[in-house]
Amino acid sequence: MRNLNEDNITQAVLARLVDMPDNRLKTIVVNLIQHLHAFARETKLTEEEWKQGIDFLTATGHKCTDTRQEFILLSDTIGLSQLVVAQNHQRSSNATEQTVFGPFHVPNSPLLPPRGADITNGAPGDPCFISARVMTTNGEPLPGAEVDVWQADSEGYYDVQDTQWSSDNMSLRARFITDESGTLSIRTVNPKNYPIPTDGTVGQMLEAMHRHPMRPAHIHFMVKKPGYDTLITHIFSDGDPYLDSDTVFGVRSNCIGRFLKHPAGKAPDGTKMEVPFHTITCDLVLEPVVES
Repeated sequence: MRNLNEDNITQAVLARLVDMPDNRLKTIVVNLIQHLHAFARETKLTEEEWKQGIDFLTATGHKCTDTRQEFILLSDTIGLSQLVVAQNHQRSSNATEQTVFGPFHVPNSPLLPPRGADITNGAPGDPCFISARVMTTNGEPLPGAEVDVWQADSEGYYDVQDTQWSSDNMSLRARFITDESGTLSIRTVNPKNYPIPTDGTVGQMLEAMHRHPMRPAHIHFMVKKPGYDTLITHIFSDGDPYLDSDTVFGVRSNCIGRFLKHPAGKAPDGTKMEVPFHTITCDLVLEPVVES
């Protein structure tokens, strides 16, 4: 078809897709094209603005590395990640809610024993002792569940943000297999609110939007168990000033926990602490997979 104009070009593009064999992929591509074309029409997008958009996406790709995913950060900060998560992981009211994955997970972190492991590896921060219980929605313990834990240090940095980081020297991240009671207890550092990385395109975008880059204090958990929907969630610190304005829109009410501060003394694992420490107790409740 020749001599296309702004009124008929969308249908001309869609007509080229009629022979796509993958129906699901066809649905995605058709909807994407329709919405992108509608966006260009509604905003009366100029050529220079579209070029700036392409430059922005190109720079976002250039910022990605093996340990940093700027596109995930972009998706998170415009709420798209949490939207996709929410519509794909609807849960019963007593199950722990799914939240965004984030850009700083590292697969195959060290597998440690579920009782008394210390994941700090020299990371700065006040001591914190976690006691977590993996359960079914009926309140039954789930032994043998894999629990992946990762977090930032008290200065707001993940270990992978260190230029000297290597997979042989991880800190504040590890995996565990729950014991017969479905529980695990570990030592880490107390989480602190922190800004997401702003040295890339996402930081530029937030500045243009006049938005802050802060995330409330949290610890990430990913829990896997055959027969259950994999849980990816956070435990947020109750009372954090950014709970209602998390820059990645990830806070859910049943993911907020109390990090209790204690004076120096005996820790939950029996260690005699010379400095104040924190404790947090949380339940990670998995949703069973319903076979269709």
